[in-house]
Amino acid sequence: MSRILITGGGAAGMMAAVFAARNGNQVELFEKNEKLGKKLFITGKGRCNITNAADLEDFFPAVISNPKFLYSAFYSFTNEQVISFFEALGVKTKTERGGRVFPVSDHSSDVIQALKREMDRLGVKVNLNAEVKELIIEEYADGKRANGIRLSSGGEISGDAVIVATGGISYPSTGSTGDGYRFAGKCGHKVTELFPSLVPMEVKEWYAGELMGLSLRNIEIRITDGKKKLYQEFGEMLFTHYGVTGPVILSASSIVGKRLKDKELTLHIDLKPALTEDQLDKRVLREFEANHNRQFKNAVDSLFPSKLRPVIVELSGIPEEKKVHEITKEERHRFVRLIKDFTMTLTGLRGYNEAIITKGGVSVREIDPGTMESRLVNGLYFAGEVLDLDAVTGGYNLQIAWSTGYLAGVNAGAESILKGAK
Repeated sequence: MSRILITGGGAAGMMAAVFAARNGNQVELFEKNEKLGKKLFITGKGRCNITNAADLEDFFPAVISNPKFLYSAFYSFTNEQVISFFEALGVKTKTERGGRVFPVSDHSSDVIQALKREMDRLGVKVNLNAEVKELIIEEYADGKRANGIRLSSGGEISGDAVIVATGGISYPSTGSTGDGYRFAGKCGHKVTELFPSLVPMEVKEWYAGELMGLSLRNIEIRITDGKKKLYQEFGEMLFTHYGVTGPVILSASSIVGKRLKDKELTLHIDLKPALTEDQLDKRVLREFEANHNRQFKNAVDSLFPSKLRPVIVELSGIPEEKKVHEITKEERHRFVRLIKDFTMTLTGLRGYNEAIITKGGVSVREIDPGTMESRLVNGLYFAGEVLDLDAVTGGYNLQIAWSTGYLAGVNAGAESILKGAK
C-alpha cells in the first residue's frame, strides 16, 4: 500500500482521491478552504455541467489547448464512464441542449456530496483548512522524487506520491490562487503564459450600456482581426454594462483572448442568421409596406426586442421621425446590412474573478499523458485546471478534470512510484 497525498479538493482532486483509494492506497487530501468543491459548486450556474454526451471524437475539437495530449485521458475515462460513475453514486443525470449533461436535481451540491460519500466509504482522510505551502522533493542518484508536502501551519506530511490538483487562478474567491503553478515552478516545470478564459469581454461602444441585460438567442457572431475571421458561432449572448457575455462570447474568449492583449478586435453580430440578406430585405420591405405612413422608429417593432430597437434605429442613420414611405432604397439596404452585421469593438477580457477557467498552466510537454506523472520528478502528478489544458463551454472542461484526475489517481502508487523507490 502506498500513501498518496493530494493537494486540492476540487473536481480533479476528489476524482483522483476516489480512484487512488479504490486501488488500495492510503489517501490523504488537503484542501485550503473550509469545504470541498467550492468552485465545482458554482459551475454551470450552480447546476454543474458534469460532461457532454457528444461522441468522444467530438471532444477534441472542443479542446483549445493541447487536445492531442488528452487522448489517453479521455479514452481511459470517457464521458460515458463519467456519467455511469455518478449514476452509480446516486446522481441521476439528464442531457440538455448541446449535449450538456446535468444532475436531474440541477444541484451541483449533489455531485460534491456523492464524491464526499465515496471518499468517506473508501477511507480517504480529508483535511480542510489545510493549505499546502510547498512540496517536499528529494534528490536521488537517478533523479528527483516527490516525498511529501509542507503545510502553512508548519507541519510536514510524508508520502509515496503527490498529486497536485489545485486548479488555476480563475474565481480566486474559491481558493484558486495559483498555488500549483508555484509548486510546479519550484520543481523545474515550465508554466505557460496565463490568461482568463471563458470570460466576458469588454467593448468600446456607448450602446453596450444601453443594451445591458438584453439576451439575444439564435444569433451568429463572427470575430475578426481586420479582414481575417478568428471565430464564428451560432447561439446565445448577453449584453452587460461593460460589454458582452453569454455562451458564444465565453467560448470565443478562449480562442481570441490572447490577441486582445495586444489589439482590438471586431465583433460582428448577425441578428437574423436564418435569413439571407436578400430574404431579409424582402421581410423589411413587407414591414415597410404594412406601415408606410408610420414613422420609421415605430415601424420596426416586430423585427427587434424593445431594448435593441432604439439603438438599431439610431445606428441606421435613418431619421427616426422619417415616414416609412420616404425611406430610400439605399437607406433600406443599409438598414438590412446593419441587421446582418451589427458590430462592436472588443477591447479586452474581464478579469480572473469572472473567468470560468484559466488558460495556460503547467506545460504538458513535461507530463506523461498516459499517467499524468511529471517527467521531471518521480511520484509527482498533476491533474485538472493546473495543466495547460482548456476547452469551450459545454461540460468539456469538467471532463478534462475528471479524466486527468482519474489517470493521476489510478497511477499514483503504482509502477511509476517504483522508479524512485529506495
